Amino acid sequence: MEKGVLHEITPLGENDFMYVADRRKKEFDYPIHCHEIMELNFVENAAGARRVVGDNSEVIGDYDLALITSSDLEHVWEQHECKSGDIHEVTIQFYLHFEDEHTPFRTNPYKSIYQMMMRAKRGLAFPMSAIMKVRDRLLNIASIDDKFYMAQELFHILYELSKFDDARELSSSTFAKVEVSSDSRRVLKVKEYILTHINDNLRLEQLSDLVGMTPTAFSRYFKLHTGKNLSEYIVDIRLGHAARRLVDTTDSVSEICWDCGFNTLSNFNRLFRKRKGCNPTEFREKYCKTKVII
Repeated sequence: MEKGVLHEITPLGENDFMYVADRRKKEFDYPIHCHEIMELNFVENAAGARRVVGDNSEVIGDYDLALITSSDLEHVWEQHECKSGDIHEVTIQFYLHFEDEHTPFRTNPYKSIYQMMMRAKRGLAFPMSAIMKVRDRLLNIASIDDKFYMAQELFHILYELSKFDDARELSSSTFAKVEVSSDSRRVLKVKEYILTHINDNLRLEQLSDLVGMTPTAFSRYFKLHTGKNLSEYIVDIRLGHAARRLVDTTDSVSEICWDCGFNTLSNFNRLFRKRKGCNPTEFREKYCKTKVII
């Protein structure tokens, strides 16, 4: 099976920092893609369109704003049920080496931006309050002639967005190939164990014993630090890993099912449809329907 994800070659040159495209169009027609640089994408007047970021798929409303900071994370905005003939899209692509050891983004003035950029490796969708906060700046940034002031305007936008803690991570960490993390060493230890034993029969008693806690206490502790029940987290990790296998390999659905720790094919299909909105075969076809040779 030929992989159908376009690796986009962006217009930025070696000494360029950012690129802004402000366009009005009648439809979304660009294929699913990924690229080396980061992207902040704003869309308005496109209710009914579908945003796909990694293994997350959502139908958007009148306004949508997403930040993607991973070079490997596939994404696309699809026409789906959008009836608008006047879609407005502002795309900002930029280089920002925020993970370098000596980057200023690890210092206090930029700390909130750094944390947001790390979260956005899975794709980040912003709430309406955040969109309205920066909308005017997004609509005007393409008209700024001075490159320095344009760059400063981008940082202003990123800073304002970084204040919104209710921005939602989109793709699962396993699909986005993001390392697991936690503010708790106990939770991190369990997360790492789950990731390396994804096809094992993982039991609450076994995992709680790893960190010296009773099953009841650990269950509450895990929910407190992750916002998810342990069983929900395990299913999400397995489904993300399965979705990545569907995109990156030619392995059969049944092979992927067993290798990712699901006990029956019917249960795998049911959970996949419930979380991803389609069955595994449909998910694979969606990613591979556009054949592009680079």
